[in-house]
Amino acid sequence: MSDDSNQRQVGVIIWVNGPVVRARGSQRIGMLEVVEVGVEHLVGEVIGLEGDVATIQVYEETSGLRPGAPVYGTGMPLSVELGPGLLASIFDGIQRPLPVLELRSGAFIGRGIKTTPLYRKQRWAFTPRLEMGAEVQGGTLLGVVPETALLEHRVLVPPDVLGRLTWIAPAGEVTLVDPIARIATSSGEREITMLQRWPVRRPRPYQRRLPPDQLLVTGQRVLDTFFPLAKGGTAAIPGGFGAGKTITQHQIARWSDADVVIYVGCGERGNEMTEVLQEFPELVDPRSDRPLMERTILIANTSNMPVAAREASIYTGLTLAEYYRDMGYDVAMMADSTSRWAEALREISGRLEEMPAEEGYPAYLAARLAGFYERAGRVVTLNGARGSVSLIGAVSPPGGDFSEAVTQHTRRFIRCFWALDKALASARHFPAISWLDSYSEYVDEVADWWKAQAAGQWHALREQALDILQHESRLQQIVKLVGPDALPDDQRLVLETARLLREGFLQQNALDAVDSYAPVQKQLRMLELILHFHQRAGRILKKGCPIVLVNGLPAINALVRMKSTVPNTDLRKLDEIRQLLDAQLEQLEKDYA
Repeated sequence: MSDDSNQRQVGVIIWVNGPVVRARGSQRIGMLEVVEVGVEHLVGEVIGLEGDVATIQVYEETSGLRPGAPVYGTGMPLSVELGPGLLASIFDGIQRPLPVLELRSGAFIGRGIKTTPLYRKQRWAFTPRLEMGAEVQGGTLLGVVPETALLEHRVLVPPDVLGRLTWIAPAGEVTLVDPIARIATSSGEREITMLQRWPVRRPRPYQRRLPPDQLLVTGQRVLDTFFPLAKGGTAAIPGGFGAGKTITQHQIARWSDADVVIYVGCGERGNEMTEVLQEFPELVDPRSDRPLMERTILIANTSNMPVAAREASIYTGLTLAEYYRDMGYDVAMMADSTSRWAEALREISGRLEEMPAEEGYPAYLAARLAGFYERAGRVVTLNGARGSVSLIGAVSPPGGDFSEAVTQHTRRFIRCFWALDKALASARHFPAISWLDSYSEYVDEVADWWKAQAAGQWHALREQALDILQHESRLQQIVKLVGPDALPDDQRLVLETARLLREGFLQQNALDAVDSYAPVQKQLRMLELILHFHQRAGRILKKGCPIVLVNGLPAINALVRMKSTVPNTDLRKLDEIRQLLDAQLEQLEKDYA
């Protein structure tokens, strides 16, 4: 919250239970209004009204709070500040800048600290894009500001404004609170600054939705090729402790072709968030060789921070994502994890003495999850531009049990399910995404996009590879009983091809300079090469060649290593591997002609 709130006492506390308090005499405040509680002015939000008693969830530590303490109203809903300066920032769950809080109170956030999310005195180079007299409406582009070296901030007319531009600031340096335009509206002249506010629980408006038919390229082969996520789509990454949820999200944040990345650490362990906060500023954007933070916003709300702020952090991140979407950018938002967010809902619901549903979660858990994922989408914005918000939520089911409530409700509202397998993670197979339990409902919608990239090969290759992996899974049941040598050669070839798919394609080393990212053209060429081996080897086996000779070909090692030995910028080496493989297979074929 900013320090310029209009404070008026609206009641006194009569009841305190952890982060939930009740205040009497609160007939002058509204539902979802932000209030300040106690003499330290702790930030809270009204979540219930009954007669003259208001129920408030407090976003700060409430120890020492007692009945009789005053409650002050602000007249505003929980909102975020929008404008230049968001990128490269680190906020807590209610958009307080953590570096500023650290300077003022040390490593642990002090209570009642008031600070503005965006720095008011910084001057920005504003360039107007309209002339006086122009008719404007919500979303109209007023001008641009170079927010960072990687992103141009497009200053838009607020969504609720309609009228005629009577004045616009000339090109020059302005602060967030300096007027940059005046618009004559039906209710009088309105002054516009670059600083705007928006309630976090209200979705920002747009013209219409677009079909999710553009692939969000992540550079991770198991995702792009097997289980694709469309821009504006929704995905969940469920997995137990240590399965690799966080590192998978890091890889997507670093390598995806989204313009803006918003990472929300919602209730995760402090050491994990510390790692994120230390690593992200050092990451280099592969597209520009600039720091990745120049197009990233971090929201950190660790498990030892107040539980109510954890619930708000998801909406804070979503609103920032929609703001950049409205500028015409593609935004990828990571929520790590929605299970901790659901646990915050459960704790607050318990303190409110509400009737629990399955596993103690509130009955409205499914509705809250639906409201969260529904705010994703690829849209035509108010000014006719195209932007998207892609939501990727990590889920942490206790014991890796995918039948628990949060995972099951999440599956109802997402269309891409990247199931992490603890057995794969234990075998050091990363990303540990199970090709048997995962699925994507965007396959048909991104097929035309893939066709433009690869002349229609992708769909057929993907189906063939998944068939081989599923066949191998069934064969493994027999192998465990009688061993691989008891299988006929054609089935042993399936085992060998599946091994090549697992080790040479699905497995990807996030620490390898080449293998960390694979462009889609390389992904398809690699997959086609492995399946080409499978088809040619199958023909040779039918001529009587033993599988041992096929498995012993030197070129097979090149297939396993091509993910790291073939540079992403020079795919001609894949042709060399194919020529080597064909030469060795042809020699075998001649021997058994």
